[in-house]
This record gives sequence, structure tokens and C-alpha cells, in this order.
Amino acid sequence: MTTRAKLTVYSALATFLAALCLTPLLTTKGWIVNAALVVAVLAAVGAGLRRTPFYRWTVPIGQLLALFVMLLLGFASSAAVFGGVVPGSESVRTLGRVLGQGFDDVRDYAIPAPPNPGLRLILVGAVGLIAVAVDTIAVTYRRSALAGLPLLALYSVGNGLAGDQGSWLWFATAATGYLVLLFAEGQDRVSRWGRIFRGSERGEGGGLGALGQNGRQVGVMALALALLLPAFLPSWGSGLLHTGSGTASGRGGAGVSSLDPLVALTGTLPSPRNVELFTYSSESPSAGSTYLRTGALDAFDGTTWKRSALNTVPFTGALPAPEGLGPIDTPEARTEVLIGNRLDEAWLPLPYPARNVALRDNGAWQLDEATASLIPAKEKAIKGLKYTVTGLEVQPAANALRTAPTAPERIRQRYLAVPPGVPEVVRQTAIAKTKNAKNSYDKMEALRAWFTGPDFTYDVTTRTDSGSDAMADFLARRRGFCVHFASTMAVMARMLDVPSRVALGFTPGNTKGGNVYSVTDAMYHAWPELYFEGYGWLRFEPTPTRGVQPDYSDPVSSPATQPTTAPTAQPQTTAPVQVPSANPDCDAKLRRTGDCGDQRGTATGAHEGFRLPSGKALAGLVVGVLLFALLLVPMVWRALLRRRRLGAGGRRRPGGPGPDGLTDAQVLAAWDELIDSAWDLGIPPDESRTPRAAARRIAETGELDEASAAAAGRVALATERVLYARSAQIGEPLAADVRTARDGLRARRGRRERIRAVLMPPSSAQLRWRVSDALLTARLTTGAAVGRAVGAVTGPVRRALTRRRPRGGGDDPAS
Repeated sequence: MTTRAKLTVYSALATFLAALCLTPLLTTKGWIVNAALVVAVLAAVGAGLRRTPFYRWTVPIGQLLALFVMLLLGFASSAAVFGGVVPGSESVRTLGRVLGQGFDDVRDYAIPAPPNPGLRLILVGAVGLIAVAVDTIAVTYRRSALAGLPLLALYSVGNGLAGDQGSWLWFATAATGYLVLLFAEGQDRVSRWGRIFRGSERGEGGGLGALGQNGRQVGVMALALALLLPAFLPSWGSGLLHTGSGTASGRGGAGVSSLDPLVALTGTLPSPRNVELFTYSSESPSAGSTYLRTGALDAFDGTTWKRSALNTVPFTGALPAPEGLGPIDTPEARTEVLIGNRLDEAWLPLPYPARNVALRDNGAWQLDEATASLIPAKEKAIKGLKYTVTGLEVQPAANALRTAPTAPERIRQRYLAVPPGVPEVVRQTAIAKTKNAKNSYDKMEALRAWFTGPDFTYDVTTRTDSGSDAMADFLARRRGFCVHFASTMAVMARMLDVPSRVALGFTPGNTKGGNVYSVTDAMYHAWPELYFEGYGWLRFEPTPTRGVQPDYSDPVSSPATQPTTAPTAQPQTTAPVQVPSANPDCDAKLRRTGDCGDQRGTATGAHEGFRLPSGKALAGLVVGVLLFALLLVPMVWRALLRRRRLGAGGRRRPGGPGPDGLTDAQVLAAWDELIDSAWDLGIPPDESRTPRAAARRIAETGELDEASAAAAGRVALATERVLYARSAQIGEPLAADVRTARDGLRARRGRRERIRAVLMPPSSAQLRWRVSDALLTARLTTGAAVGRAVGAVTGPVRRALTRRRPRGGGDDPAS
């Protein structure tokens, strides 16, 4: 492979490795495969254009045109002509609309965002542009060092946007790709300086010239230092690329966050760290079942739930009257909340409905009047905040909700909208599960009871989006977490003529004693809010084993207080969740929310709680085993080679000449083992020396004692007799001498060098040479075979054409 071809491959690899830091930005990772394909095609286009007589500046232009065509085919194929193969003018307009939607999604969504076409277009297009820039700088103009600038830009933007989702792994992969690119160009530059800088092909340094070897060592050490040093340095609260709250204009004119909390919730649920976010205390009897709500999403666009409009005003301390709540008896309850240092940028957790909030700085918050949510107007306004909320405890009777009047038209217009394209199975299932219900409340109770029954399983490893396709998949698989249950029930409610929206916040905290409760990140939750005229927005809980059912919900069908299956006399029957836990720290609230762990473990044995590892866990395990095995290859290969060389005591094998003599191959194998043993312990081979001079060099450099030096000398003398004497009769075994010399070398080396000689022996570089030679031989053999096959096929045709061609220079008169 030529140097330019190597640079092409390595530049594409460096771009792809740097692009991996963008994978946390979306909830799915499939788009990175499309990006890899785009990078590969752009590299191939660049390689092809560089073989043409065109000017160098035409190469990036051709690559940009190829990128544009790929984006048209990938994201606007529906508008292409001739069966969707050839892009047309309408394709360009479609691509522009998709790009515009992507910029809108950037403004509306938090990290990780749903894989909308616009966002995938932006990511794939950005990776393609970086690939063109890197290929142009590193390959077309041979300035690999400057190619680090676009790679750095890609990594900085991706890691900065990912925030807490970022990882040191992304830096390691991006830096590795850049170093490989630098090594490839550096090797080419050094090779042009002459052989004096390169050394022999397999001379000292294990096949690497001293200059190249030192450069690689410096690069690897710099990468390791960059990865390890931050672990010992103090951290800063804000970096150069710190991302604070976004801004969106509200009526108050202050900056408010425009990030969608539903997407942030779906990114947190699968991997909670179980750290305390805040605590609250209340004298209310229902404090242990109080949900602290941060906001509500009222619009479903067919892909996800979001806010239809963020209409904010400066907060003055009082909250708007709860929407739809009539003049009924609603006791008040005071709740004191103390936010910890783990919650930097979030909407204010409040019990719903609430009357007022006592804050130390009202100006740090904006009020969303439609949902009664408080949104931070200043960076880290919530961190360490202490405030008091006066809430209303709305607990209507079930019969009162059954007779609630129809919602007013303004509520129905806003909270009954369902976009086209929602799978028909959602509507059919909603109607089928509520066919025996006579009113809105009973319909919602029927849905809630079905979701929380034995048919569904709470599982945080399922898809993390809440769109229409995810709903159909959720109803088919009947596995998911709170986002799936809440969004699906809310859509079904609208289809059944019940106004709905999706609320976000936290389930009740764990008691700490003295009416104080602790809330962790594992309590992030989503639930549907349904509207009943006269009582306003009421919480329903369709997620099994999560949260607490409200008192107005039917207790008979509630899984929080009753078994989900009928009890039987068999001893293996699953126990109800209200069975007392053996753990004294598990109180009644924790048992109702399902946070005590699997209660079946004590009733049915440990085997009942066994779960197969997920696909990601198995893939990670396989990758780990393969990497570990790859690291063991040099050690295992070297041990097997030593055993083959010195096996059977180094004596001749059956069939050799003489009853006690060694074959020439065995003597040379013993000599090779002595040379490789010295190489592993820091004395590289010198092929320019005779065996006797090489043994003397090993003895002097390795500071061998007299016995070890004599053993190395005997091996060298036997090797010279085999190489130069007419008849070499070697009767004494040489394996013992090789081991004696090797032990003498090991005795003079430190622990670190001895460990390296075993785990990563430098002489294992010969394995790479052998593999390279085998691949070259296979390639030449395959090429020759293909040439012969082509000749066998085309030969008769060429001979036939030759026979028909006239012998003379002109036309045949007879013809």
C-alpha cells in the first residue's frame, strides 16, 4: 500500500473515531453507521480524484459534491425521480426542509435527543464535512498535523454538547486516530531522509528505526498522560465550553431553558447513579405519597411529547389558580424543600397543585402559566436552593369523578389533539380495553388497571423514544418504563375523549425519619395527567411497580396494594408486593413503590430473580474477552515457540544422524532462542556480527556471570560449527545452556523488565513479520491465480481475433 493510500485510510479512520463522541447526542446510535459509510465513500472519491490529472483543489470540490448527493439520497429520496435513484430539484427543497426541522429540534430538545431526520442530517452532514477537511489537509496537501484542527473542533463540539454524557473514552479514540495519522505521515517523511535514520529492516529496536520508535513512544506516553493526569487534578465548575441554560424569548424577556425535559428523562432512567438530589419535609399525612412535579408536556407531534408553546412571565411568588379546579374543599399543606449540589440546571420540583412558593430570589425564575411550572432564568439558580411551597391536596371521590361534567371547549381543543399517523392499533386497543366502561373515569381506570396488571413489565432497557412507532412496539412487546406507559396512556385518553398531558418530576422520596424524605435520581418519573371538570388535572399512575396510586384510584385493581395474580396454593406463587420485607429499612411507602427490590427472592428462592444479561452486556463481555485474548497473543506465541525450540531437552529427534548428535536445525533453533531471549530482556539482535561476537556482546551488555557467559559461548561455538564446518557433530544438548544464559540475563534485570519480557516480549515482533509475509505471499499467489484464470478465459478470444486479422498492412483486395 502506498503512503498516500495509507494516509487516505488513516484520515478516514481518524474522522470516524473522532465522530464517536457524537453518539451520546441522540437516543439511538444507528446514525453512526450512516456516518461511517459517508466517510468511507468520501475517502474513496478523494483517492480516485487524486489519480486524475486534475488540480489538487478540485479534489475537495468533488468530495463536497459527493457528500451533497449522498445527503440527498439519504434524507430526501422520497422526492427523487426515476424510482428514487436520481435527485431532482424537489429533492433539494426537501433536504432544506429537513435541515430546517433539524435546527428547530436543536433548539427544542435536550441531550440525548430523539433520532429525528433533521438531527441525523445535521450529524451525518457535519461528520462528512469534517471528513472532507481532514482528507484535504492530511492527504491532498500532506499536512497531517494541521488536520488535528478540524478533528479537535469535532471532538470539542460533541463532547461539549454531551456534557455529563461524555466520556474519557471519546477523547482516547479521537486522540488515537490523530496519532495514527501523524505516525503514517511521519514514517513517510523519515523514510525520505535516508537509511541512516531508519536502521535495518529488522535491526535494533524490533524492526522500527530509532527515530520512529522514539516518536511513537512519545505519542503513546502523551496520550496516556492526557488520560491519567486529569484524575489527579482538581476539577473546575465551568470549562471553556460550558453549556448553560439555553434561551428562548418569553413575555418577561428573560432567558429561560428551552430544553425538552422528556428527552433528558429518557436518558437518565436507564442508568441512574442513585445519588441524592434533594430532600423535603412536610407535616401532611400524605407526605410519603407526594409527587414533586417539575413540568408538563401538552403537545404530541407523532414522535414525542413536548410543550406546545412556552409562554413565560417573571415569577412574583404566587402561582396561578389551578386550571379547572372548582370551589371544593382542598386542605393546604406546607412543604419545605432543600436542593443539594447534584441538581445544577432543572425546573423547580413542586407538589401539584400549589398556591405559592417562597423563594429567596424570585428574579431567578420564570413562570410558565399554562402548566404552573417554574423555569430557571439564571444559570444554576436551583443549586443549593431552599424554598417553601404551599400546596393543595385535591382528593376527590371516585364517584364524584364518574359524574364530572364535560370539559370546556378551550380545554378540548388543546388537549384532545392527536396527529395523523398514529398507528391504528393504539386506538383499537384503547377501545377494546374500555368497552365495558360507561364514563371517562372508568375508562381511565380500566386502562390504568390493564397497564399495571400482569400483562406488562417494567423494563428500562427498551427503546427510549416515545413516538408512534415506539407505542406500537410497546403495545406489542408490553415492556417499557414510565415514559412509554405515560405517553401511551395519554394518547389513548385523547382518543377516548379525555383531555390529557404528560407530567414530569419525581416519585415520593425515601423516608429519613422525622417527616423528612430523600429524593434520588432513580426517582425521575413521568406520568399522565387527566382533566376532570371541577377537579382540574389529576395524576394517574399506569407504570407497574413505580410510584404510588392516588386515593381516588380504584384500590381493587391497584397493583400497589393488591396482588396482580390470583393467589394459589402452590408454594412457588409470586408474592404480593405488600408482603412485609425482611429489610427493616423498607417501609410501607417503599414497598408500595416497588423500591425494596424483588420481594419474590425471599418467597421463591434466588433462582427466581435470575435474569439473562442484556445484548449490550454480552457484546461488551465478548469485546473484553477478545481484547484480553489479543493482549495475551505475544506471551502465548513466545512461550509456544520457546517450547518448540527447546523441547525434548534440545536433543535430536528420531531419524537424525547419529545416536547422540543434534541436527543442524536443532542447533540453529537453540541459537535463535538465545538471541530472542536476550532481545526480550533488552538486548536487540545485531545480524552483522558472527555468532561468537554476538555471544560476547550479550555477555558484556547483559553483565553475565562466568557460568552464564560460558553457556552462551558454547551455543555460539556450536552454531559456528554448523554454519562453517564441513561436518558438525554436536553431541551435547544445548537447551540447558540456553536456559542458563537466559537465567543469567534475568538475574541482572529489574522486575519491570522481567515482567515485560514475559507479557510483552519485544521478539514477538517476528510474529507480525510472519503475518505480513504470509499476507503478501497470499496476495501474490491470488493475483497470479486470477491472472492465469483471466488469461485462460480471454486467451482464446485474443487468438481468434489474431487469426482473423489480415497479415498485410492494407486491406485484402479479395475481400
